[in-house]
Amino acid sequence: MVTRSYAVRRGCGPLADLMRGTGLYPVYQPIVSLEGGAIYSHEALIRGPQGTSLHTPDMLLAAAAHERLNFEFETLCVIAALDQWGTLLQNGRLFVNISAQVLVQVLKQCGRDALIEMVSGLGVLPRRLVLEITEYERVTDMDYFASVVGELRAIGVSIALDDFGDGRSSLRLWSQLKPEIVKIDKYFTKDLSLHADKVKTIQALQQIAAIFDTALVAEGIETEDDLRVLRDLGISYGQGYLLGRPAALPREQIEEPAMAVMQDRRVAVFPELRRASNAGSLKRLLVLEAPAVGLDATNDELASLFMTHTKLHAAAVVDGTRPVGIINRSRFMNEYSRLYYREVWGRKPCLVHANLEPRLIERDHNVDELIGILTSDDQRYLADGFVVTDNGRYAGLGTGDQLVRSVTETRIEAARHANPLTFLPGNIPISQHIERLLNSGVDFVACYADLNNFKPFNDQYGYWRGDEMIRLVARLAQAHCDPRRDFVGHVGGDDFIILYQSDDWRVQCEQFIAEFAKRAVELFDPSARAAGGIEAEDRFGVPRFFPLTTISIGAVKVARDEYANAEQVASEAARAKHDAKTHNVGLLVRDTLDFSTR
Repeated sequence: MVTRSYAVRRGCGPLADLMRGTGLYPVYQPIVSLEGGAIYSHEALIRGPQGTSLHTPDMLLAAAAHERLNFEFETLCVIAALDQWGTLLQNGRLFVNISAQVLVQVLKQCGRDALIEMVSGLGVLPRRLVLEITEYERVTDMDYFASVVGELRAIGVSIALDDFGDGRSSLRLWSQLKPEIVKIDKYFTKDLSLHADKVKTIQALQQIAAIFDTALVAEGIETEDDLRVLRDLGISYGQGYLLGRPAALPREQIEEPAMAVMQDRRVAVFPELRRASNAGSLKRLLVLEAPAVGLDATNDELASLFMTHTKLHAAAVVDGTRPVGIINRSRFMNEYSRLYYREVWGRKPCLVHANLEPRLIERDHNVDELIGILTSDDQRYLADGFVVTDNGRYAGLGTGDQLVRSVTETRIEAARHANPLTFLPGNIPISQHIERLLNSGVDFVACYADLNNFKPFNDQYGYWRGDEMIRLVARLAQAHCDPRRDFVGHVGGDDFIILYQSDDWRVQCEQFIAEFAKRAVELFDPSARAAGGIEAEDRFGVPRFFPLTTISIGAVKVARDEYANAEQVASEAARAKHDAKTHNVGLLVRDTLDFSTR
């Protein structure tokens, strides 16, 4: 291994000149524990002379490639970082970037013992060094590279994978190397608080990290909202300009705005997918492994099949393994039982009775395919059922009853995650957010909103206008809260949950109630507006007058350690809503020490 005084003996160009002199220098950026904000380590980054085209890392790397000095440049960067770190007498961990190819070359050229001697000679303990592997997608002999990493780990050096998830990273390498640390590419952290798919991706990476006992570092943190989401997701460490920019000297503490987030117990509102998932699978649906008939099967043979299998509603016609038609049992047996039918047509092919355009559904279907059967103009599909295929081969039959049940169950399950009318989070995300609030120990307010006199409005004007009113509630609920602090969920029907962390929650609720009363009037006909309500039947079928639709909100103040779980909070909020409707008030506030109405 070379020392810092190493001079480039070959090559010419601006970078080679810098390397022969003292133009390259390291800066250090903090890597921070997202649990409390303490600095966990620093990453060394190389810089060129300020005000020149070779100041930034990207330009330096491009110049190294152009001048064919990749190995020399990388080794010099490592030496400069370690030398300066030792000179500063720093005892903390240090992350140093090195490509997989150069790392292999270094170990081949100098050996493990010489590497230990060099690192220690620069004043850095091997157990404090983390080699951050870059460009690992170029590894061709993964087994050999794993052995190199094993030698480094044997002397106490830790391994990190850089920029995981940038499209070039290898899950196999993660599995084989089992690095102590993996850095999540900044693509996934940028605007994380606005993208539910990025949250889901990071949660998936957390599951992989747990399997391999790996700590995660989120790179590129630049906003307080993104930092709050990463903290609440439970990511171990973070790095980015919000926490601290690269500087000539290591930092002792992170930037004040970032520390304020770390000390703030309020939880982040995770972004939710803005549509209900339609994904489903026939694995949930009972597929009848029914016998099929071939193209040459006779009417007598098909009749014998139906009489043997008395519960079979239909039979598939197959050409080898490929289904080409379906024959309805009832229609066929009605024909077969006609006078002289067996004598005349018994030995003729049964294909004449087949629907040659059967509905074929692959096992790994999308629920929308099943909905298409229910809404089809050709209702034979409900009576005949559908043919289930496995990679195009006949696998069995499905019935119309099973179809309706499968679609209904899948829709209900999807609505528990995201309401299909408003696209707001459903019961499962609501419960998860309440649990997160309870676990954080932060004080919050759970508000349960419900419409008054909505059923007669819905009966009078129909579901289309009823849906418009529901969507109005959703829009106003979202408008009267801080999306970074407050969570809006749709329980179902005209029931909504708002979980406030904002201090002005009471004002927001009152404005919500007032604006809804003003806007809801527009959904009534002019005659109803003039009368102040509508004539309709109550739940007992008795005609009576119902005032214009308004909204009631029951609010529960939740203090630390007051409730054990989300169900208790939701039940208490529902009771408060019931009391608000009973007392005919817009907002009713309840807590353990106080019961008041507004």
